[in-house]
Amino acid sequence: MEYPNHSLSKDQLLMLYQRMLKPRLIEEKMLILLRQGKISKWFSGIGQEAISVGVASSLSDSEYILPMHRNLGVFTSRQVPLNRLFSQWQGKAGGFTNGRDRSFHFGSNQHRIVGMISHLGPQLGVANGIALADLINKRKQVTAVFTGEGATSEGDFHEALNIAAVWNLPVLFCIENNGYGLSTPVEEQYKCTNLADKGIGYGMESHILDGNNVIEVYTRVSEICESIRKDPRPVLLEFKTFRMRGHEEASGTKYVPQELMDFWAARDPLENFASYLKDERILTEVLEVRLKKEIVHEINDNLSEAFDEEPVSFNETKELGDLYKPFNYQEVSPTGETNEIRLVDAVSQGLRQSMEQHPNLVLMGQDIAEYGGVFKVTEGFLEDFGRDRVRNTPICESAVVSTAMGLSVNGMKAVVEMQFADFVSSGFNPIVNYLAKVHYRWGQQADVVIRMPCGAGVGAGPFHSQTNEAWFTKVPGLKVAYPAFPADAKGLLATAINDPNPVLFFEHKGLYRSVYGEVPEAYYTIPFGKAALLRSGKTISVITYGAGVHWALEALDEMGIADADLLDLRTLCPLDLEAVYQSVRKTGKVLLLQEDSLFGGIASDLSALITENCFEYLDAPIKRVAALEIPVPFAAALENEYLPKKRLRLALADLLAY
Repeated sequence: MEYPNHSLSKDQLLMLYQRMLKPRLIEEKMLILLRQGKISKWFSGIGQEAISVGVASSLSDSEYILPMHRNLGVFTSRQVPLNRLFSQWQGKAGGFTNGRDRSFHFGSNQHRIVGMISHLGPQLGVANGIALADLINKRKQVTAVFTGEGATSEGDFHEALNIAAVWNLPVLFCIENNGYGLSTPVEEQYKCTNLADKGIGYGMESHILDGNNVIEVYTRVSEICESIRKDPRPVLLEFKTFRMRGHEEASGTKYVPQELMDFWAARDPLENFASYLKDERILTEVLEVRLKKEIVHEINDNLSEAFDEEPVSFNETKELGDLYKPFNYQEVSPTGETNEIRLVDAVSQGLRQSMEQHPNLVLMGQDIAEYGGVFKVTEGFLEDFGRDRVRNTPICESAVVSTAMGLSVNGMKAVVEMQFADFVSSGFNPIVNYLAKVHYRWGQQADVVIRMPCGAGVGAGPFHSQTNEAWFTKVPGLKVAYPAFPADAKGLLATAINDPNPVLFFEHKGLYRSVYGEVPEAYYTIPFGKAALLRSGKTISVITYGAGVHWALEALDEMGIADADLLDLRTLCPLDLEAVYQSVRKTGKVLLLQEDSLFGGIASDLSALITENCFEYLDAPIKRVAALEIPVPFAAALENEYLPKKRLRLALADLLAY
């Protein structure tokens, strides 16, 4: 192997050698332990150490790296304690996930490392968010993120590159082109000659590097990083390398032609570099043996410590308690004058005041800057808060949500506006697999609010009318708010933004300009998990939220039902179950109303909970009223019958007569 001319010192060269040697020796030990059944799985990076070590050594310790399965050299170069790595791989509490996740699926803010998830793509957007936080705070730093050639086929890859290019984010996108995605060869993954060519379409600088040549990797990446710090921009790097072992050990490599294995075996980055250092009389046999002995002793000592650690034990209170980052809710009571305003104005006012409360809060969404959003919620925000904090995004919901996650990793808050709640399906993966799980997995908060303009009744058809809250109430780790009145919308939004956990904040667009209410001018908060009893009675409990609250009020008045409890849930996760049970115990009859279609919705779970906990108080079967089991139709005659307003009155009459 030819090594480029360089000005690296003897100490730098030996540093690179030692940093490659350590992960290689660890891997060799892990393969033995895997065969002995002492670890459950292993994703080998043997033959790719030069990339991990070269990139990690090119960045400062304060700069974030987002590695993949085969980047053990990143962790060891960042001095992550080996005993904790070994405990992590054994699923013990001494690792980074308390036994809740495996292998390299973790992060450590202390070491400026953010680990991957199995869905691969979102971490590219997370890198964007980390870099955006650095850019906004004028920190001259680079964020490096790894991906394999297979993941470049994912939409998240393209979305992340596009955002980074449009916003000139200082991100180093590192593609480890190692020949195979599990068993799928590169010719079945992409058509272009080089993956670096994909940068051209995004107006992005790109380079191809020999991923098995540690000097080339280290010197070129160091130069590029120094340039990015001075002139913030994204750069795409394609490292040509090869995966010498299976995707994971159980997969094997039988599908790889032997001549290809032989070719890359001859290009082993560690063996070739050791030979080079010996030829240059920098590495002697004595020094090589000594270094190997020192590392082997370090490995064995730390393995003993990890093996001696007791297996994790299940503690239900701890498991449930670690789902969310603790939130110390601060009550800010409404004071001063009130004004009668629309729900949309209350949302805008609450968002504006939260921007004033939190200088680290960034808003992102399509058309939210100059245009003010399609519902004009953020009109005037750009002039007041600036382009850094009020950001138009390309149409790429998934990468925007991941970018919000990255902002949270790097100490900021984010509010993402889905132009319509329906479009969240394009950003579903990072919400349910990243934001929802990240605190439980390794203690990282996801300080993100997703605003969800939703709901039918405005003739917007199947793709702009869904109320899809049940998609998210199913997912542990998310919080869901759904206000029905302007005052609630403002106070709950403030709380959602204060909360360091991910919140889906539903805003019924049919109520935006049709519902008015007295709203305090000053900033205030309303606690999550506290339902509002709007009417009190003894004959029936009507439990609902969102537009259903207004339908219920109208129906009760029209039918002359004065002796009824009307409970507005306000937040769906957490639920105020005590208020629900208290009402049911009082009235004995329950009608559950939702705008969403019936099966699998909030009403179904509430019905089950009431049956399990209040069965002896029931004087009639629980009634659920909801939309029809069809997509939301466009024509008024169809949409009116789709929605449950008429069926609500029939159900009320039936239940009262039971």
